[in-house]
Amino acid sequence: MPSTLIRNNFRMDRLPHIWCPGCGHGIIMRAVVQAIESQKLDKKKVCIISGIGCSSRAPGYMDFNTLHTTHGRALAFATGVKIANPDLQVIVVTGDGDVAAIGGNHLIHTARRNIDITTVVFNNHVYGMTGGQYSPTTPTRGLATTSPFGNIDKMFDICHLAGAAGATYVARGTVFHVKPLIGIIEKAIENKGFSLVEAVSICPTYYGRRNKKGTAVDMMEELREKAVDVRAAEKLTEEQKKDKFFIGEFKNQPEPEYTNEYLKIIEQAKKRSE
Repeated sequence: MPSTLIRNNFRMDRLPHIWCPGCGHGIIMRAVVQAIESQKLDKKKVCIISGIGCSSRAPGYMDFNTLHTTHGRALAFATGVKIANPDLQVIVVTGDGDVAAIGGNHLIHTARRNIDITTVVFNNHVYGMTGGQYSPTTPTRGLATTSPFGNIDKMFDICHLAGAAGATYVARGTVFHVKPLIGIIEKAIENKGFSLVEAVSICPTYYGRRNKKGTAVDMMEELREKAVDVRAAEKLTEEQKKDKFFIGEFKNQPEPEYTNEYLKIIEQAKKRSE
């Protein structure tokens, strides 16, 4: 018998999902739903939007107002939705390729506007759905179908990019550290401005197999070993930081939100025309 969380928040006729065995995306999808339920949001006022990719299949399973849009354009659609109806809680679910490659410019400008959209990035370091090509977050020297001798690009740090562009809440979690992940998604939803949560996932089928990462369990163990809470970073030497990545809250700095400021402009224009 499905749990109450599943019955209340998922389209039961669409399950089970199509993600590969061992994929971390189902964990992130459930974390998003758990955060929504914990915040006691009105389902009718929640809109979940995605672009294209493995992660972007998630809204099809989630029983809210949902939009499955075009590649890289989820944030553009979300901006339109939020401006049209500021009362909606708009959540974007996207992948590392969707948001940081073709959608990279939308990410930068949505962040700088500080529009009240919560973005959850399902980061599995590869283009999974389209054949295993390397993405903007594939580690340097990582193998992919389009980098059989190793990726020579530097990987994007999506959190630092979003924070520098103007996002007012930025955090990172993993599919191994589920409770903290739910917690930072909750805080992202609470923030009245642009929030980005990077959820580090695993892709055993393409990235894991090609890079000899072992089983899905092995990849989860690697997340456990390499993830370090950002609060502990200052206590580590450079040698200890090697091959590690940091999780937790990077930025929580509320600023005026875009739709509120836009409504003020509308009121000023009305007064001038009277």
